[in-house]
Amino acid sequence: MNKLKVAFVCVHNSCRSQMAEALGKKLAENIFESSSAGTETKPNINKDAVRIMKQLYDIDMEKTQFSKLISDIPQPDIVITMGCNVNCPYLPCQHREDWGLEDPTGKSDDEFKKTARIIERKILELKEKIMTNQFGS
Repeated sequence: MNKLKVAFVCVHNSCRSQMAEALGKKLAENIFESSSAGTETKPNINKDAVRIMKQLYDIDMEKTQFSKLISDIPQPDIVITMGCNVNCPYLPCQHREDWGLEDPTGKSDDEFKKTARIIERKILELKEKIMTNQFGS
């Protein structure tokens, strides 16, 4: 069985979508392939997101990830938008959902941790949906 390709998409691909890619790889790599992208890129992943992901999950996003454009990733089966509060980027796919996450950029560590925990829970829910064949293959 081929693993589904899941793309976590946001405008800048520097914070929430990067956190989701990292957690997808850590928590569901055996079930789906994770990537993230945006319609624009930033030179670096959000430093606070990098620090919080290292603290909470021992993931060093700076070593394994970089900001990418939508055209740089494989064609996804599932697209998850983060909640851009603007026009979220469009990618053709079999299934799409929006996680409606507020951008923690410029906010406290507690906001980053809250965002990370929500993403963790949603990754596990997505993994379960895929394992129970709710998306097809």
